Amino acid sequence: MGDKSVKVLIALLVILVMVAGGCLAYKIYNDKNKPVANEEVATEEPEKEVQIYKGNDRPIAVMIDNHKDAWPQAGLQQAYAVYEIIVEGGETRLMACFKGVDVEKIGPVRSSRHYFLDYAMENDAIYTHFGWSPQAETDIKKYAIHNLNGITESAETFWRVKDKAAPHNAVTSTKELLKAATNKGYRTTSDKESVLNYVTDEVNLENGMSATEITIPESDSNIVKYAYDETTKRYARIAKNVEQSDWDTKEPITTKNIIITQCDNYTLQDKEDKGRQGLYNIGTFEGYYITNGRAIKIKCIKNERDEKTRYEDLEGNVINVNDGNTFIQICPKTAKIQIEGIEEVPEVAPTNTTNATTNT
Repeated sequence: MGDKSVKVLIALLVILVMVAGGCLAYKIYNDKNKPVANEEVATEEPEKEVQIYKGNDRPIAVMIDNHKDAWPQAGLQQAYAVYEIIVEGGETRLMACFKGVDVEKIGPVRSSRHYFLDYAMENDAIYTHFGWSPQAETDIKKYAIHNLNGITESAETFWRVKDKAAPHNAVTSTKELLKAATNKGYRTTSDKESVLNYVTDEVNLENGMSATEITIPESDSNIVKYAYDETTKRYARIAKNVEQSDWDTKEPITTKNIIITQCDNYTLQDKEDKGRQGLYNIGTFEGYYITNGRAIKIKCIKNERDEKTRYEDLEGNVINVNDGNTFIQICPKTAKIQIEGIEEVPEVAPTNTTNATTNT
């Protein structure tokens, strides 16, 4: 066979191989994309986005007066988190944290106490107050906290209303606070993650205890309660036996989540002798996470004043928190917390239900 014939034969073989390969590739592609009878085509659902804490707006933390003469307050319902901690005289003060929301009226705004700064820092928040204690003034400077003090800001940023008496009548808004922060050169965006591990899938705490009525004594004279509504899956807030509501809308104040941290306060020995308090909040403390009518015991871990609190279950896992607002109650270790609810009865048990109460 001549060289020419050999070349022709090789060319024919190459063509045959190419044709066979093309046919095989087409068959594979066709089989892969051919619909299968009675089989649904799987589609990936887009991941849900957390709504209560999203975007890169920097949080704003505002000190809220909680004296009975200050009720009702404005803006609490729009806050993603509200911290309640003891101050002098057995009273408490609130710190409401806002992110990416336009709130026209917040208040009444009151003065700073130094341990609230710990929670403003862990939220990377612009800290807002109307006056300060000597300890708070020192620590704001020490930690270089971006703060807005109503005493030194303009009447456009903070103003007093006429339907309440001083000192319970100073209010502000997120719009004016952001203007003031910008004028001071403060950073108004943040890439910090939230303190709480919010999730979009519903957290139901199946292994927890029933929790439809919560009682938290912040002090002998200041008792906070929460009542669960099975329809809305939210808790209504009650303080000193008064149902809390919004200043302007008159709507009840409710929350999706409640976190309790038990750590002790103490009276400061300072020259002013006003009974101001300190807080032993660095370390590991017992507490509860409550949501959707159930509660679990947790550990609340804060290693430094400017570090985030870590909330863990008793197995050491960071707890998942429902996508919704949260009231964080910080109360003494000796507080007799009551968590009450109707437990489901096991099948082998009688059909009557029992009231379950947890006292710590």
